[in-house]
Amino acid sequence: MIKLKTLFKELHSFLILWSTQSFSALGSSMTSFSLIIWSYQQQGSALTTALLSVCSYAPYVIMSIFAGALSDKWSKKVTMLVSDSFAALCTVAILLLLQTGRLEIWHLYFLNALNGLMNTVQQPAADVTISLLTPKKHYQKISGMRSFSNSIVSILTPIIATTLLTLINIQAVIVFDLVTFAVAFFTLMCFVKIPKLQDESSKNETVLQSARAGLWYLKENRGILDLILFLAVINLIASVYNAAFPAMILSREGGGDVALGIVNAVTGVALLAGSIIISVLPEPKSRVGMICNTLLVSMSTENFFLAFGRSIPIWCIGAALGWICIPIMNANMDVLFRNHIPISMQGRVFSARNTLQFFTIPIGYFLGGFLVDKIFEPLMASLPNENFLISIFGSGKGSGAAFLFFIIAIMGIITCLSFRKDPHIWELEN
Repeated sequence: MIKLKTLFKELHSFLILWSTQSFSALGSSMTSFSLIIWSYQQQGSALTTALLSVCSYAPYVIMSIFAGALSDKWSKKVTMLVSDSFAALCTVAILLLLQTGRLEIWHLYFLNALNGLMNTVQQPAADVTISLLTPKKHYQKISGMRSFSNSIVSILTPIIATTLLTLINIQAVIVFDLVTFAVAFFTLMCFVKIPKLQDESSKNETVLQSARAGLWYLKENRGILDLILFLAVINLIASVYNAAFPAMILSREGGGDVALGIVNAVTGVALLAGSIIISVLPEPKSRVGMICNTLLVSMSTENFFLAFGRSIPIWCIGAALGWICIPIMNANMDVLFRNHIPISMQGRVFSARNTLQFFTIPIGYFLGGFLVDKIFEPLMASLPNENFLISIFGSGKGSGAAFLFFIIAIMGIITCLSFRKDPHIWELEN
């Protein structure tokens, strides 16, 4: 009990911020989930749906390298409040367009791009805030807690969103999102005190000089740079997966929006299990080894189950095996970054990391949607029923996406085994 009280005292501000921001993330995730279903039902195109994420990530990636400089100079609290408020205004715009029957797919592209632009300054501010509010000895614990909340969001998002969509409408989902924003906004504004970061080295730097400082740090720390590049390739593969996944589940025989919700919920349960595991595990002897091994397990399981599976239970098994390791990987990666990068540099370095690590995400989403719509689905539709690919991946809409999952499974395994041999990444163990 004494240890629990001490822990609560040391993490008091973090716990308040974490719980309310997680609640807001649930609302945002529900809106995104509902809009993916809405857009696919409107267009029936994997590429059209994938472009929603492309529009979110493209400005985020392009501007992130400069945003860290601004984040290091500006108040962390004000930056987060303004960014969250802007996102809420975009959500209100979607609600109004829905209410008047004027919502079109290009509206979502435009609003997602604006949101992505604001996230460029919000994300590094939030990352540095976590470091400011948390003693170093609790880094692994709070990484596990953040994974835990993300898991809960993943579990509840399809359940609550599908329920509201079925019983009421998509507008109800968006209203819930706005309520969660209001709770998080006023809590952050009134009850969370974020210590000021005194960094004289960046005080008089221009934006370009600060961006260059972040890149220079990565150049001088090759292990961190190579780990970021490793994750960039993984993000490319994962984004192709994310673009193809809803298209396959929604169009496959035995699939549909309920199936999508069930598999997403199982993904959330797997993430929850992984979060609990990392929260109770002692520090590993090799964080780099843990990152490589967990990613290898993830890449070599779920994609194969999606490629060869034809039913919800098989897809769910794949989701469980593929996602249970992700919180363990994320926590070890997070601790490595926070321990190696000085807090005074984290805003600039995290922003440079965001550009390098996440630039492959919009490419992957676009590539995944294009490959499904233009290459793999037409290819499978053109094959005769006796073709061996039909016997392996099935026929009809969704079989092309299944074939694609087989390809990205092979790519994921090759990537993990290749970067595992990188000596610079292993130097981070020292």
